[in-house]
Amino acid sequence: MDAKKIILLVVALIIAGGTAFMAKTMFSQASAPQVSAAVMPAKDGPQILVATRSLPVGTIIEADSFRYQPWPSELIENAYYVKGEADPASLQGTVVRAAVTAGQPVTKGALVKSGDRGFLAAALGPGMRAVTVPVSAQSGVAGFVFPGDRVDLVLTQTVSGDGAGPALKTSETFIRNVRVLAVDQTTVPEDDEGNKLVKVVATVTLEATPRIAEKIAVAQTIGSVSLSLRSIADNTAELERAIAAGEVKVPEGNDPKAEKSMLLAVASRPVDTDTTFVTGADVSRFQRRSVPRQSMAAGGAPSAPAYSGGGADPQSFGPVVKVLRGSNKTPDVIPVGGK
Repeated sequence: MDAKKIILLVVALIIAGGTAFMAKTMFSQASAPQVSAAVMPAKDGPQILVATRSLPVGTIIEADSFRYQPWPSELIENAYYVKGEADPASLQGTVVRAAVTAGQPVTKGALVKSGDRGFLAAALGPGMRAVTVPVSAQSGVAGFVFPGDRVDLVLTQTVSGDGAGPALKTSETFIRNVRVLAVDQTTVPEDDEGNKLVKVVATVTLEATPRIAEKIAVAQTIGSVSLSLRSIADNTAELERAIAAGEVKVPEGNDPKAEKSMLLAVASRPVDTDTTFVTGADVSRFQRRSVPRQSMAAGGAPSAPAYSGGGADPQSFGPVVKVLRGSNKTPDVIPVGGK
């Protein structure tokens, strides 16, 4: 091979290499994304209130429900709460009328204040009702019940049974886990300085289902209704009881959202099943354990009871024996121990 051919081959290889390098450079520059720094609002710029957590409809706003966050000035709307123009303390005790997700700006139309039209209706959950119960210093936990707390309802009554002897004294917890909406006309648990004011109130407004609201109304005509303040830690025990009783369905798989939804459902629902009761004999040996049986008339037979309507036969207040005498077709009712 002569020198001319060798020179031509070398030149061709150089041109091919240069062309490949230029092509690679052009394609890499064309495919490389253009990175630009995100424009963040200045810390000394405007700030607005955003929700720190999800705020469903009916949520009562507390001090930790929102926070200020820098926001681009060109994106600020008139409905936002802007720092320096709004007082966050004045929003405590308001109720969410339109759901707000975590991190979303809190708008003026999403909240309704106490005293505004529709405030109590907005505070109620779907399908729930508001019912007011009169309380005293003793039945109202001495003023230590605040809006947002959860209480049990205890009915105390005296049952005479139209019989002889002292009446049966009893109490029973007939409703559990009821949310307190307001005490008197106050829906805010704290004052302007963030302190909870303990004071004796005359009425407490509770959130209940329609059936439970009916039970509370009837209970007030039977005896006295007292409030029993629940611990925050009771939600775990209530969940375990509901799962064991088959009242809630445990979601399949490991879905955190489904589990959280189940926990919220159990924690927020009032319960009127598995009621518990205590009689006088459970407290004192000198009290009764059952309803007194009817008094005895002359001749040892039970007297006619002052009784009407449905329910248990008054003769069931004590054990009896029915005896047929001769051709008499009507049996004599003789209590056990009688003659």
